[in-house]
Amino acid sequence: MFDIQDELKKLPDLPGVYIMHDKSDAIIYIGKAVSLRKRVRQYFQPSHNEGIKKKQMVEHIARFEYIITDSELEALVLECNLIKEHCPKYNTMLRDDKTYPYIRVTLGEDYPRVLFARQMKKDKSRYFGPYSSAGAVKGTIDLINKIYCLRTCNRNLPRDIGLDRPCLNYHIHQCEGPCQGYISKEEYAGKIAAVLEFLGGNYGPVIRELETKMNHASAQMEFEKAIEYRELLNNVKQIAQKQKITNTDGEDKDIIALAADDVDAVVSVFFVRSGKIIGRDHFHVRVGSEETKSDILASFIKQFYSGTPFIPREIILQETIAEKEVIEDWLGNKRGHKVSLHTPQKGMKNKLADLAARNAQMILNQDKEKIKREEGRTIGAVKEIEELLGIKGINRMEAFDISNTNGFETVGSMVVYEKGKPKRSDYRKFKLRTVAGSDDYASMYEVLTRRFLHGMEEKNQLKEKELPEEYGSFNRFPDIILMDGGKGQVNICLQVLKELGFHIPVCGMVKDDNHRTRGLYYNNIELPIDRHSEAFKLITRIQDEAHRFAIEYHRSLRSKGQVKSVLDDIEGVGPARRKALMRTFQSLENIRNASVEELVQADGMNRTVAEAVYRFFHTPAKIE
Repeated sequence: MFDIQDELKKLPDLPGVYIMHDKSDAIIYIGKAVSLRKRVRQYFQPSHNEGIKKKQMVEHIARFEYIITDSELEALVLECNLIKEHCPKYNTMLRDDKTYPYIRVTLGEDYPRVLFARQMKKDKSRYFGPYSSAGAVKGTIDLINKIYCLRTCNRNLPRDIGLDRPCLNYHIHQCEGPCQGYISKEEYAGKIAAVLEFLGGNYGPVIRELETKMNHASAQMEFEKAIEYRELLNNVKQIAQKQKITNTDGEDKDIIALAADDVDAVVSVFFVRSGKIIGRDHFHVRVGSEETKSDILASFIKQFYSGTPFIPREIILQETIAEKEVIEDWLGNKRGHKVSLHTPQKGMKNKLADLAARNAQMILNQDKEKIKREEGRTIGAVKEIEELLGIKGINRMEAFDISNTNGFETVGSMVVYEKGKPKRSDYRKFKLRTVAGSDDYASMYEVLTRRFLHGMEEKNQLKEKELPEEYGSFNRFPDIILMDGGKGQVNICLQVLKELGFHIPVCGMVKDDNHRTRGLYYNNIELPIDRHSEAFKLITRIQDEAHRFAIEYHRSLRSKGQVKSVLDDIEGVGPARRKALMRTFQSLENIRNASVEELVQADGMNRTVAEAVYRFFHTPAKIE
């Protein structure tokens, strides 16, 4: 259960993106924040007002998640990517097709230029960005052209060398004149190499030079020039916020990293599609103290990609794993093309892996307490039950309940818990046919008989056909059976198990006069349970779940108009004869106990239908 107030306390005071989900787990809003802690908390403060639309959105929030980033700029671009991917309902102000600018270096030309671009294309150019400020990008391009004296013209060089006069930039010493052949291709390439180094992150020399010039101009009281250097310096610093959220190679890749302690690990997977991070998922993993990060990653990759429909061309890992080549071949065969597992030591990919690792560590730290609480509610509670009953090795528990309404069609439910958690795929419903009226003992006898007979039959079929156990549904038998009731219900279950040759512990969940669980009935002894223990809470949950499942089935049948009377299932008995039988015998129990001769006396009945009614109530239960 997601406790919003509890999760708000765990929010980090870091930049990032927050994602709001509704009760159906659909994403309804995505936003960015300089401080996740301050921004997300604002939504849930009564005094905070962001308008009717945001208020309506908050009312639908069932849970939230978040991704931390290194800067507000990264959060902004990641927010844009995620909104375009998921189109949340309440993000109307962000649904435009806004794109962020790039710096493009035209390496496909003999004399490359540095240009402003709104889109990345698959050409020979190299792209840097995206960046949040178009003004800062344009200012930085101007700065680069001034510092390195690069050409800005559209001439086709070297074809057009010497065909026209040099432009004004040459005369004001802002261009070396490659259009006249005044600078060699090699010299010009050296300038471009310096530009690429600058854009790649080596901003130090340029920043120091601009600071020196700004301070000198200020000291000389040349304030206009000092302001110009200051603006250029600010542009460079803004560009210096390296952008990892969008990668310039435009490729599909997954970034996988983990955080681990002695018993738990969290693996974070960032999904990059067409060069943009479009999502993230994380997985909790149980580990042994002797397992290394490399071992955990290798095991996770095999399990994760065995079930995922898409495998990217490149998988970036935090650690080098064993069997790297074998796993690459396996993934390549599944994908149909080569797959590379890469562990970068530096550069942008290494920073992406670090970002994934930081998010994994954050989730591990914050979820550890929740994981411990969940284990106490499940595995810990099962261990308490084992100690109370003196039984070891309880894994699968099955509980049964009966529901009917004034003699109308009786139904039974079977709920399954494994390791203290409900396994809903193994829940089963029973529609009873041989029990009339509200005879819970007879109903339970039929339900249990059918459950175990069906399981035995299924087991034999699987054995004959050499199929795995997972193929069936009833063939797995419980380690303990929990009956909704005391001595009577337990004895019915023990009778069925004895008749079918099973030896399974049976325990009754005894309730008090207020219909609350008060203890367990086991081996002819009622054992009290501490009402504050996890065992008591688990028993109560199982008891309530079995009751809920039976009631819901009964209601669903009634809503479909299927529950009128058990008599409706008898061939030859329609509405008129059903009414005649009920008028004559007053109750289903009297009909069940009547002989054929007595049944014939009802209005509209003949011997054939009377015999059908008699057979219906006196034929042993069949497996459905």
